[in-house]
Amino acid sequence: MNLALFDLDNTLLVGDSDHAWGQFLCDKGIVDRDEYEARNNAFYEQYKAGTLNITEFLEFVLAPLAERSREELDALHGEFLNDVIFNMITPLGEALVRWHIEQGDLCAMVTATNAFVTAPIARYFQIPHLIATIPAIENGRFTGKPHGTPAFREGKVERVARWLESMALDLTSFEHSWFYSDSHNDLPLLSVVNNPVAVDPDDALRLRAETLGWPVITLRRVDEEEESSEIILPTR
Repeated sequence: MNLALFDLDNTLLVGDSDHAWGQFLCDKGIVDRDEYEARNNAFYEQYKAGTLNITEFLEFVLAPLAERSREELDALHGEFLNDVIFNMITPLGEALVRWHIEQGDLCAMVTATNAFVTAPIARYFQIPHLIATIPAIENGRFTGKPHGTPAFREGKVERVARWLESMALDLTSFEHSWFYSDSHNDLPLLSVVNNPVAVDPDDALRLRAETLGWPVITLRRVDEEEESSEIILPTR
């Protein structure tokens, strides 16, 4: 058995679901556009620069979840999937996930974006396991606070290790372990698998990948007018 781990934002998706969810809330009038949009954009720039304070960000991004019932939130998320997320999914991303699943690999999505936003996306990709930042729940409602270790930077390594340990496994249990990511924020987890893959990487990750000889691939069409594209699938 082999292991395949997938980042979500700007990897399997063309764009960032966390940032897109915030923009969706602005567009729907759920939050105050002027204040929320500015902060949402500022946190996203900090993430890309590698300076994000994850505690401050989670206080911001999880707060709207505490203001509505789960039924209201689930209805909003259904609209979000149809109107936003489905337009961010590429055939190449779906093909890569499907290939690993068909090979019988143990597959998980590993993302800093919270599980409310990402769980339906993982289900769409048919990825059976989700390791995401967990929003705390009390009496069936979100509290607006995170629970446990956020799946961010070194937290992804910790959360993956705990998930594998729950099945009496660790990374050495697998002949091949892949992690696909676009971001230099994921260097901690990329550095501990034996098949790190940079997917449409940011500049910092591209430089590290080229220096270390890691594969660099794209899951996006080079020519947007192409009817189909092919991905070079991993070898074993």
